[in-house]
Amino acid sequence: MPQYLSPGVYVEEVPSAVQPIAGVGTSTAGFVGIFRSTASGTPVTGVTVGTGTGSKKHFDLPDFPVVTDAGTFEFRVDGQVMSGRLENSSTKSKVVFDDAPDDNKPIVGDYLVQAAASAVDCALCTNFAEFKKEFGDFSSDPGQNALAHAVYGFFNNGGTRCWVARVTTAGDVTKALEKFAAIDEIALVAVPGATDAPTQTAVLDHCEKVGDRFGILDGQRFDGSQSLTPDAAKGTVRDSNYAALYFPWIQVTDPTAKGGGRTYVAPSGHVAGIYARVDAQRGVHKAPANEVIRGALGVEMRLSKAHQDGLNPDGINVIRAFNGNITVWGARTLGGDANAEWKYLSVRRLFLFLRESIDEGTKWVVFEPNEPGLWAKIRRNVEAFLTTVWSEGALFGATPQEAFYVKCDAELNPPAVRDQGQVITEIGVAVVRPAEFVIFRISQWAGPGS
Repeated sequence: MPQYLSPGVYVEEVPSAVQPIAGVGTSTAGFVGIFRSTASGTPVTGVTVGTGTGSKKHFDLPDFPVVTDAGTFEFRVDGQVMSGRLENSSTKSKVVFDDAPDDNKPIVGDYLVQAAASAVDCALCTNFAEFKKEFGDFSSDPGQNALAHAVYGFFNNGGTRCWVARVTTAGDVTKALEKFAAIDEIALVAVPGATDAPTQTAVLDHCEKVGDRFGILDGQRFDGSQSLTPDAAKGTVRDSNYAALYFPWIQVTDPTAKGGGRTYVAPSGHVAGIYARVDAQRGVHKAPANEVIRGALGVEMRLSKAHQDGLNPDGINVIRAFNGNITVWGARTLGGDANAEWKYLSVRRLFLFLRESIDEGTKWVVFEPNEPGLWAKIRRNVEAFLTTVWSEGALFGATPQEAFYVKCDAELNPPAVRDQGQVITEIGVAVVRPAEFVIFRISQWAGPGS
């Protein structure tokens, strides 16, 4: 208590009983790319010493091999071994010779596609230029190209922050996910292009174990030669309400192809960007569907309503072509109807957001005296946060009282509970669900007075 020793007016600052709970981020992605550290025997192609360049020692490569370690590699000019090395810039790689080769001779050599210092490289990227600096540009290497397209699609569709991990084998994906577990801001996880059950299961296990993030999986490649069944689209991965799966793959422009060629890529990176875009514009409670995929030019298989009728109940979110736009046309967790109250991914992601926000925003409670005054503060803080969430349209109800309740009192916290050092709070929320089936009933009307 302050002491007042002389007459006067005293103004004091009194801490508020409400400790604001801030909503956590929901759109930072974690991408794992799989491509080997070396490509022994991979030739440098398309590089020829031109006529009249006998003194030139630097020759651009047609691709961008990711080289993180300096070194001298074996190159052959017209079959003759010459001492050379690779150098990278932000946009290209070069072969650099100690001595200038003869004119008009082809250069062929073995070079590193990547030389990782460890089994897992991990870096934060806030734009595609940062990704290129850390991991390289688009490339003819399939694994490198899959990751580059995913990250580019993420930023192009509204993403702003992503952690990228590079591993050398599919077996190292778990190691990358272990690194992601320590990065609290990650809310979305994907391994672009990985359609095998062990890798996708590792993503599901990670999201379920950490408990505060959501997986985005890619559907199987499909050439139309087999029947389109749910199993054909999703493979053998198990169901989970902590992830969503998207089918089919999408067509994009490939900078590594001559003449602006096109290729099919996994949609997970682009879809993660859509999640971020919708979260920023509307909120995590809005389903990231009925959204155009920026940069997508086509789909690997054009799906009809009849096709989707057989896939949607199983939680396979289809990508369809509407009026020239490639659009995400599904918003279910992997398993769909089998996941009961968690069949909509927006509901699952909203609960992840609520749980993580309340967890982060109430850490001040730990070690406080466990008595009615503390219980009242907890109620006020959580109610203030949920009122904000309700006002943004995430909870169902005409008033806050209809949308949620917060209970923390002597009934929930009797002496036996307090003796264990626990304080229990019960929260109930009425969530909004997406209008997945919009139905208009139309009939003939004879007019007024009929």
